[in-house]
Amino acid sequence: MQITSRAPVLIDAVIPREWAQTRVQQLAMDFALMAGFAWFVALSAQIAVRLPWTTVPITGQTFAVLVAGGALGAKRGAGALIIYMLMGMAFIPVFAPPASALAMDGTWGVHFIFPWLGNAGLPWAISSGGYIVGFILAAYLTGLLAERSWDRKSWGSLAMLAGNAVIYIPGLLWLYFLIATNWVPAGAPQPIGEYIAGDTNWGKTLIGGLYPFIIGDLMKLYAASLVLPGAWALVKRLKKE
Repeated sequence: MQITSRAPVLIDAVIPREWAQTRVQQLAMDFALMAGFAWFVALSAQIAVRLPWTTVPITGQTFAVLVAGGALGAKRGAGALIIYMLMGMAFIPVFAPPASALAMDGTWGVHFIFPWLGNAGLPWAISSGGYIVGFILAAYLTGLLAERSWDRKSWGSLAMLAGNAVIYIPGLLWLYFLIATNWVPAGAPQPIGEYIAGDTNWGKTLIGGLYPFIIGDLMKLYAASLVLPGAWALVKRLKKE
């Protein structure tokens, strides 16, 4: 059986691993890269829109997650999102703003980075916690495909689509569980299901956690599929010069 070799990912072309002479230096460089991309995801989480029929806001996180995986590769991409999750668990406000912080007149809310409205806490204590776990899986899968050179080929958007789809598996399952168990968000007067339209638990889950995000996610994954090949072209041009 032939084993597909790992191709260098974008960050390897920008910062060659030969720059780190020792194992300790390599680990330090990898950690710095992962931490930097974790903050990139945190910044993108502050670009958010709250829709009146769901407690999960639309954010720029998907774009940042896919770029992180494609740029860093599987292990470092997943590592960046693990750091991101741990930062939130350490009560550093890096998660997307809670729906209540985005509400305007009780319906819509739009937020662009400042003032910083980040949320924090344990993933299983917030309605979007499943998506945060999904970010890790998505970054790993996107990075794995980037290591097969998918991020610089015509079908690169398929890698982004696969990564985006993975986000929804734990995200929707967790949201369904919260709705089915009548979970009450912190500071809210009624269960989460009461804030989402729909007649059944699965109907509420899809309305609150999938349907509102399809168009936005398609736009974000398309943008990510353009950014990575564009970055590759720029790097190659600069190296030739």
